[in-house]
Amino acid sequence: MKIIPAIDIMNHQVVQLVGGVPGTEKITLPDPLATAHSWVDKGAKYLHIVDLDAAFDEEDNLDVIRDIARTAGVPVEVGGGVRKESRIRALLDAGVDRIIVGTRAITDMEWFVEMSHAYPRKLVLGLDTKNGKPAVKGWQESANTPVINILDNIRDLPLAGVLNTNVDVEGQGKGINEEWVAKFASMCNHKVIASGGVTTEEDAKILAKYGTEGAVVGVAVYTGLMEPWKWATPWEA
Repeated sequence: MKIIPAIDIMNHQVVQLVGGVPGTEKITLPDPLATAHSWVDKGAKYLHIVDLDAAFDEEDNLDVIRDIARTAGVPVEVGGGVRKESRIRALLDAGVDRIIVGTRAITDMEWFVEMSHAYPRKLVLGLDTKNGKPAVKGWQESANTPVINILDNIRDLPLAGVLNTNVDVEGQGKGINEEWVAKFASMCNHKVIASGGVTTEEDAKILAKYGTEGAVVGVAVYTGLMEPWKWATPWEA
């Protein structure tokens, strides 16, 4: 299982928010490119970037994402504000390995099906959940379609995986919700990438037990609670 450091970009800076709410920054760093290189220098083998500016319909960060993808030396996945095919193409042209599509994938499944076939094994469904329900539009709203129905709808799509962010524990540094991890893993037939609450080596062991392919970690690595690059197998940092 890969431990993947998160680089969330807002106002062209690296931030770590609690529950995705602007103004709750626990971490603020001025240089996303330098931050990306620092994680690779410490041993990270994959990077997770969220363009919060694009997600909130502000100016995007495509230039720095391109710089990271082309110079970091490890694969990069990117989410945030991916609502058009032109954005997918721009990110792929920038050298991004896989692209996370959230809100529009949930609210416009026909479009997402079309995109997944146009870009096989390049798209990840960003299925964020809050109180067990799909959370969309920056986690501010709940979708009407139950999680199990969404997962059934994508069962045969050629996706790179499904990213599940548990908003209930996101950014709090208090650990994961094992009951939800087990439930989600049992419902999803695609590779699962987990996010939200991953704080300790024990959290990673639990995720690995349920077959999770990767874990996106934010606050815990920025505050020094985790040093996952030093762990032995079965984790691939």
